Amino acid sequence: MRGRGAQAVDRRSRAGVGTEARPRRTTAAAVATGSWLLRGNDDRLAVYALVEGGVHRWTETAVAGGFRSGPDFFPAEGLTALAVAQGANRYAHFLGRRETRQGGGVPKVDLLYAVQYQSGRTLGDWRSLGNPYRDPKDAASLGVPAAAVDGQGTVHVFVSGGPGGVMFRRESKSGAWEAWQDLRGGAVAGVPAAAANSAGLVEVLAPGNRSVMRWVQTEPGAVLRRAQDLMPAPAPGSAALLETAPGVFTAYWSEQSGTGVYAQRPGEWALPAGGAPGEGAHATLRARVDGYDCTLLAHQGRTGTAVLGVCGTGGESGGLWWTDTGMPCAGPPALALDGLGRVVMAMVAPDGGVLVNRQRPEPGLTLSDWERLPDA
Repeated sequence: MRGRGAQAVDRRSRAGVGTEARPRRTTAAAVATGSWLLRGNDDRLAVYALVEGGVHRWTETAVAGGFRSGPDFFPAEGLTALAVAQGANRYAHFLGRRETRQGGGVPKVDLLYAVQYQSGRTLGDWRSLGNPYRDPKDAASLGVPAAAVDGQGTVHVFVSGGPGGVMFRRESKSGAWEAWQDLRGGAVAGVPAAAANSAGLVEVLAPGNRSVMRWVQTEPGAVLRRAQDLMPAPAPGSAALLETAPGVFTAYWSEQSGTGVYAQRPGEWALPAGGAPGEGAHATLRARVDGYDCTLLAHQGRTGTAVLGVCGTGGESGGLWWTDTGMPCAGPPALALDGLGRVVMAMVAPDGGVLVNRQRPEPGLTLSDWERLPDA
C-alpha cells in the first residue's frame, strides 16, 4: 500500500475541511456506529449521518459513480446516537437512541427503529423499541445501541446501561419484537460491536474494564451464550469484528494502555497488530488488493487523523501496514467496497462535513482525493 499522507494534508482545503462554518442543521452532529457506509441491493453506495433533528443520506448517482447530489433528510427528533446495520439482503436497518425532556426532570430515553429496503428509497416509519430498564435513572443511562442481522433477516439489538451487562432484543419470526433479555456480564465501557457471519450466526463484543466480553450463537436462532473473554484489557468502545474465514470472526480492539491494536481468532492467542489508535472503534473490511485477499482496518489515530491499516487476511501476526491519511476526523471512519470492488473510505470531519475517498484504478492501495459530500 502506498501512503499519501502528506498529499492528503495539502488537499484539506480542496476537500472543504476547515473552511467557513456551515449551519449546524446541515452537518453531522455525531458519527454513527456500525456500517454507516453501505452498498445497497443495486450496488450503489450510501452514506448515513446523524444530524440535528434526524438522519442524512447520500446515495451514489450510479454504480461507483460518486455522490453528486443529496442529502436526503429523514426526520427523527431527539436522536442522540445512531447505529446502522445491514443483512445479506442488503436492507439497511437503523437504531437510534432518543432522548426527550419534559421540564427539569430525568430525561426520557428509548430506542427507535426504522428500515430502508431499497437504495435511494425512503426509510420506513420510526417505531419505538422502548427501554430495557424500568428505574428512571437506569433508563436515562441507556447507552448507544449496536445491531446485527442474522441469516434469516432477523434484527438483533444490543445495548448497555448503568446497571452493567448487555441487554438484547430481537424480532420474532412473525415480525413482532421479543421481550428484552439480559445477557449479563460486567460493566461495559463504550459501545458494543455486533455482526453476523456468512453462516448467519450472530456474535457480539462488549469492551469491559479488564477484558472484552464476548457472546456467540452456536446455531441459527439460538440464544447467545457467553464465550471466553478476550485479553488484554480494551480501550472503551474499541471492539470490532470481521469474518476472516468461513464462519470465523476475528476480533479487533485497542489495548487499554495504548500499546496498539490486538487481533484474536477463536482458539488462538491475541496478536499485537501495531498502530496507534485514538478513541473509538475500528472499521473493518476484506478486499482484494493486487489479487491478494487483504484485511483493512481504519480508525481515528492518536493525533485525531484517519488512519488505514492493511495486511494479508489471517496475517496479523506480521503486523499491519499503517498509513496516516493526514485528514482530521471526528470519530471512526467507515469502509466499504463499491460496485466495482474498489475500497471506499468515509469519515466525518471536525466541522461536521462528510468526506469520501476511493481506491484508484492502479496497482496497490492508493486512495484518491477526498470528496466533500454536498451539504443541505
